[in-house]
Amino acid sequence: ELYVSGQQGYWASLRIEPDLISRIKEAQKEDSEIWTIVENLDKDATLREALLTEAHSSPFSVHPGSIKMYHDLKQYFWWSGMKRDVATFVARCLICQQVKIEHQRASGLLQQLPQNQRRHDAIWVVVDRLTKSAHFLPIR
Repeated sequence: ELYVSGQQGYWASLRIEPDLISRIKEAQKEDSEIWTIVENLDKDATLREALLTEAHSSPFSVHPGSIKMYHDLKQYFWWSGMKRDVATFVARCLICQQVKIEHQRASGLLQQLPQNQRRHDAIWVVVDRLTKSAHFLPIR
């Protein structure tokens, strides 16, 4: 893929799937032990719980919300009531509940700045695009 945005520059994107990963995927399709696990997900609650724990709390997933976690899991697994199980699991996660937006401290009330001796009551912020430095100017 090649994208052109005016005369500013170019952005190129290339996706390559390593041969090793595709070989592993093909080998997994023929592995009877893996298929036994996948087929028993619907019946084995402890296996589902272990799968949900791994998908939610591993260092690579970093506590995704229920929508992302369901989307990621459904690429490889399915069982009856999976969406409900994922939502319930995320709702029970203490860390996820503590960082939800409704548990965050609200920002202070917005109010007008006090006037200084020259009756300035606002700040004009000018950012230099070259040096990325900011200049703050008092205005009325």
